[in-house]
Order: sequence, then structure tokens, then C-alpha cells
Amino acid sequence: MMRFRIPIHFLLLTLAASELAAQQRLPISGNRVARLAIRNATIVDGNGTPASGPADILVEGSRITSVTFLDPVAVRSGTAKRPAADAEIDATGKYVLPGLINAHAHLQDERAHVAQPYEYTLKLWLASGITSVREVGADTTEKVIAMRERSARGEIASPRLFVYGRFSNQPVPTTPDAARARVRALKTMGVDGIKILGIDRDIMAAMLDEAHKVGLRVAHHAGVEETNALEDARFGTTSIEHWYGIPDAAIPDGRQHFPADYNYRNETDRFRWAGRLWREADPVLLGRLLDTLVAAKVAWVPTLDIYEASRDLQRAQTQPWFTDYLHPTLEDYFRPDPANHGSYFFGWSSTDETYWKENYRIWMSTLRDFERKGGIIGVGDDAGFIYQMYGFGLIREMELQQEAGFQPLKVIQHATGNNARILGREADLGRVRAGYLADLIVVNGNPLENLKVLYPTGVEEIRGGKIVRGGGVEWTIKDGIPYHGPTLLADVKVMVGKARAGRVRP
Repeated sequence: MMRFRIPIHFLLLTLAASELAAQQRLPISGNRVARLAIRNATIVDGNGTPASGPADILVEGSRITSVTFLDPVAVRSGTAKRPAADAEIDATGKYVLPGLINAHAHLQDERAHVAQPYEYTLKLWLASGITSVREVGADTTEKVIAMRERSARGEIASPRLFVYGRFSNQPVPTTPDAARARVRALKTMGVDGIKILGIDRDIMAAMLDEAHKVGLRVAHHAGVEETNALEDARFGTTSIEHWYGIPDAAIPDGRQHFPADYNYRNETDRFRWAGRLWREADPVLLGRLLDTLVAAKVAWVPTLDIYEASRDLQRAQTQPWFTDYLHPTLEDYFRPDPANHGSYFFGWSSTDETYWKENYRIWMSTLRDFERKGGIIGVGDDAGFIYQMYGFGLIREMELQQEAGFQPLKVIQHATGNNARILGREADLGRVRAGYLADLIVVNGNPLENLKVLYPTGVEEIRGGKIVRGGGVEWTIKDGIPYHGPTLLADVKVMVGKARAGRVRP
């Protein structure tokens, strides 16, 4: 019997070539290929059904063209029929979800008149698995529309953007005719919808009537004002943002019992007494109001995360990702300052936090009742204010919705399928389904077991008796373009480091 000895250098070259070939099969971050396959995926769809797999997902161009569930025996034996592809992502042991949709977000190029790069926000969103964003009211709507078009053409690393023009930008419409004119002007500008806040009843009636005529959806950030959730149901708002307007519409005498020296424009007053609002709502009236909202098909995007500092200020101020990823402009904006919206923590006390904890208990219970009655709940984070960072805030919102009593499957549905419905895009977004746009995320871990695996920084886990770091969104695929999550996050870290090094403190 003859034996052949293969030279060691030949083996090394062969292994190197094999490794290079494997690397070449991986997609290049930011580059779309003609055919991209995600192999052996466990899929969590955006429709609330349980996880299923393994499956091969084929993406051609910007669309999902097939989802093929595999016979494990055929896979092991090598007889499974697998779609050919130009690049592949091995999702063995990983979970694939529809891209997360942020239904209440802000794309800000400054904080307190100090420049902040768009790239910082956009890359944090993508690194967090966010593939679509409903931008609800920038000061410079035209700039955000321009960003939307660049994103649609694949020119920048960005989620797809849905731009909601701010109705109340100067000059604020003060008559029904002016309200209708503003709606038409926003439609001509090219917005996808309208954001309203601080609006009187006659103005709201006229603007919503005109918005329906021109086909624009409307998000309402109610405040302590003449209009509340009853007007949203009556006039046909698409979604209520946050939660003002709901409990105050269920107070028997129609107005929260403020102290005599209360001033709504003093934000410490405003947020302190907001923490006592839900306790004043009558449960019977509240139940009737929820029925009315459900019948009128008004959705609710609660943004639980953005008020969380009110119930636990110390936690909010010491989030672990601040160390490497908090841009100095945002850090300065978060500090208590009467000039900055949401920077209201002057004399904040344990009593304030206690009221806010009760506020959350009632608020969360009301959310459960709303969905139980047939209401649509979305997920948004309103980050850029009150100690919430872009991207990270959305994952925290999902955790808080789980705290409210929703199973992770439901929370993921809120952030994908439900948000697509709020956008009016449920026919092509929010699902892992053939024919839908290729907005997908590949997650290192099981989000049904632990939503924290969606944080871009990952999580610490115990494996084999050792503490290891896992989790994180490995790939965010938007419109068929794959973006490597860790690479995006590394870019942000470098960006923040340079900004801090060049920082000039007053």
C-alpha cells in the first residue's frame, strides 16, 4: 500500500484558499448583490406567529423572492435543494426577523444649536436593526426629504425614511383656511404624513379633513390643550403619540387637578404633574374611550421609554452604552437646562418617581386593555431627548412593552407588522414573506428568550459555565442592502471618540 505525503505548505495554501472562498461568499457591508441567500434561519415573522425554521431566504435586488423551509434530514445529507446565490449569510443558530420599524423618531442635525452629524443617528439606527423610520417632525423638513431620497437610492447607509412634516412650524396656522393651506403645502413639498401638536379644535378639524382629501396620514402628539383623544376619534387621526390626550379625556370634570401656580410652559411643572395624570382617569370612562378609539381605528404609539427617566433618573443617567457611543452634543443636551426640551430634572425627588411608577402601572394596564379590545399598538422611541439614544431607545421600548404584559412575539409584531400598518405599508413591509421588500435582520441569539440580544452592544451570557458576550444584530438588510452591525457600531465609536477629542467646553 502506497502512502502519499502532502506537503504542509500545500495544505496551508489549500486552507487559505478555502477560507478566502468562504469570505468571498459573505456579502460586503453596504453593497447589494443580485442574489443574497440567508441560510438555515429560524424565522420570527412580523405577524405574531411562533418561530419556525430552518429556512433559506432568497433576496433578489430589493425584494424577498422565496422563503424555503428545509427538511433537516435533507440538509444533513446534502440532498436539500438550496437556491443559488452570489453571497450568503449563514444564520445557523440565529434568528431572522423583519427589520424593526421606528414609528416615532427624530433625525436631528443639532442639539441646542450645536451640530450633530446625521451619520451618527443613521448608523446607530441600522446597527440596532432598524430598517424603517417614521420621522415625526423635523425643523428642516426639506433636508430630511432630501435624506429620504438619498436613502431610497442607496447612496447612504440609512434606514428608509417616512417624513412627517410638522404642521405647527412657523408661521403657525391660526384659521381653518390657513390650516388647509398648510396641509396642501406639505403635500406639495412631498411629505409622507403630518405631525400635529398643541392644536385647537377648529384647526384640527379643518387640517384632518384636508389631510384625508390629499391622502396624508396624521400623527398627533397631544398636550394639555383644547383637543384630546376624543377629537382624534372624531376627526380621524392615524395615531396618538405618547399618552397625553387619553387619560385626560377620561377625567370626569374634563381637566386634571393642577395646583394654582402650575405653568405648562415650565417643564418641571409639566412633567411633575404629568406623573399624577393617569390616577385621575375614571376607569369606566377610560374603557369607553378605548372602545371609541378602537372603533375609529386610531392607533397608539406610546413611547414608554422616553419618560422612563421620570421614574428612575439614576438608571437613565448611567446607561452602559453612554461610555462609548454617546455623542458629546447629545450628552450636553441631556443635562438639566431650561433651554432644552425634556431637560427638566430640577429638584427631582423620590416622591416624583413614586408617582411616575404608579403612572406607568396604570398606563401599561391601559395599553393591554386597548389591544385586548382590538387596538393597534406601535413601537417608537422619540430618542434624542431625556437620556434616550437613537436605536438603543427602541430596544428599551420593546423591553418596556414586555414589562407591560405583552409576550415577546407580540412586542416584535408591534415593532414590525403593526408599525407597517400605521405607515399604511402592510402590503410590503413588516413581514418575512416572498414578495415583500427585503428589510430583514439577522440576530445572534433568540429575542423571544431575551429581547436584550437586539441591543447592538450585545449581552453577557453564561455558556459552558463561562461568561461570554453574545447577542447583537449581526446583519441589518434594508432594501436588499446588507449592513454589518458590528462594523456600523465601530464606526460610531470612532466618530464619538473624535468628537470628544475635539470638544471645546464653554
